[in-house]
Amino acid sequence: MPNILIIDDEVKTAAYLKKGLEENGFVADIATDGDDGFYLAINRSYDLVILDVMLPGLDGWQILSGLHEKNVRSAVLMLTARDAVCDRVKGLELRADDYLVKPFSFYELLARVRNVLRHAAVSRPDVLRISDLDIDPVRHKASRAHVNLDLSPKEFSLLYFMAVRAGNVLSRTVIAEHVWGMNFDCYTNVVDVAVRRLRAKVDDPFAKKLIHTVRGVGYILEER
Repeated sequence: MPNILIIDDEVKTAAYLKKGLEENGFVADIATDGDDGFYLAINRSYDLVILDVMLPGLDGWQILSGLHEKNVRSAVLMLTARDAVCDRVKGLELRADDYLVKPFSFYELLARVRNVLRHAAVSRPDVLRISDLDIDPVRHKASRAHVNLDLSPKEFSLLYFMAVRAGNVLSRTVIAEHVWGMNFDCYTNVVDVAVRRLRAKVDDPFAKKLIHTVRGVGYILEER
């Protein structure tokens, strides 16, 4: 079930989009300002971001640039009243996947969402590679230096989530929400135990360590 983030300061428009998308089988979150939207986009795993340009805080252009700087792999559909040719060109040059002008037909938006997601799925590599770590999300297999890792389903989900966000610090709460689908604010040791077990398989047998602790914040997966 694809996850979509709607970043739009028009509350009625955002609610309308969320309702329509969820009725068509998507899961949708809303952010009504640029700062909150950018935080969610870089700390949670979304298949698609529907992004307005004119926002309080960070504007859509800044968010779009920031997503690429952070290596966030979410597809982006610009949805804005900015209809000038130069704005459309700017959005596409900043590597937005599509650009739709308000006012819009929901059915056209839905078709564009499905089309963007289809193209994004085709363009994603079958195997995610970080250093000598290979992760195959389709076959649910992972290996390091061509040595297969014997991971439980939850360990694989944790590793894949961290790998998709490689280079970004992930808080324990964010990890818990996405891997377990629950808020473990009061039980952060659940995440710590899971990461410890994952390290025992992913890092301990190898000289190069990929999973690192950011004291007081959470964890990051990256090559150092």
